[in-house]
Amino acid sequence: VVTGGGGYFGYKLGCALASAGASVVLYDVHKPIWDIPSGVVCIQADVRDGDAIFAACEGADCVFHVASYGMSGREQLHREEIETVNIHGTRFIINACKQRNIPRLIYTSTVNVVFGGLPIEDGDEETVPYFPIEKHVDHYSRTKSIAEQMVLAANGTPLAGGGTLHTCVLRPPGIYGPEEQRHLPRLAKNIERGLLSFKFGDPAAKMNWVHAENLVQAQILAAEALTAEKNYIASGQVYFINDGEKFNLFEWLTPLFERLGCSQPWIRIPTSLVYAS
Repeated sequence: VVTGGGGYFGYKLGCALASAGASVVLYDVHKPIWDIPSGVVCIQADVRDGDAIFAACEGADCVFHVASYGMSGREQLHREEIETVNIHGTRFIINACKQRNIPRLIYTSTVNVVFGGLPIEDGDEETVPYFPIEKHVDHYSRTKSIAEQMVLAANGTPLAGGGTLHTCVLRPPGIYGPEEQRHLPRLAKNIERGLLSFKFGDPAAKMNWVHAENLVQAQILAAEALTAEKNYIASGQVYFINDGEKFNLFEWLTPLFERLGCSQPWIRIPTSLVYAS
């Protein structure tokens, strides 16, 4: 079962699982805009509907919980919906795993759970702590942090029919790839509108991204690492997932500027002016 299977990444993950021979359920409040491959079933329902989640999980042996809400745009204003989708929805998923005897749960979190605006240099899973819940400036990051910790706390809990629930967490940064619907289209539109006419921020600052296919591979490897054959090596673990390369934002956007036929900005302004505008 892939929650958030109607979205860009959830759909790609579901297709990859189906290509590997798995029977896949894409669970989302929205249907995918792309063709549904053979062997994939779409269930259009809300992650906050416990009964629908329970029904969708019948016969499953692994849940990839990708669904979330409030990452960017106008969604960020809907605090109650962010709370109910990201926290209550995750609780329903955990409960369904226990009741349906599903031994594996992989949660797609975000690097935001450890980031509070200050630079993190060569951080890893063991040395970078959670950013304090009460200090997150956006509700999305706060609720994702709470949900992540819920999933980790559920690791090792008993299943209704015997056995144990094994969970792990993946923390990607921004996702990109062919037909990606959120990040690159918005950046391209801003470039064409001239809204990125100035550089801002520390020119030495670097950031990570992750290609959708790399994140798909990480999800599949995580699922394998929650099995007895792999000695449950990923059980209770968190993993930062990215392409392994660091870029300054404007350096990373260079091909996009070129493809759009737009000149790259050369004047740099203080970041404070960007936020003030």
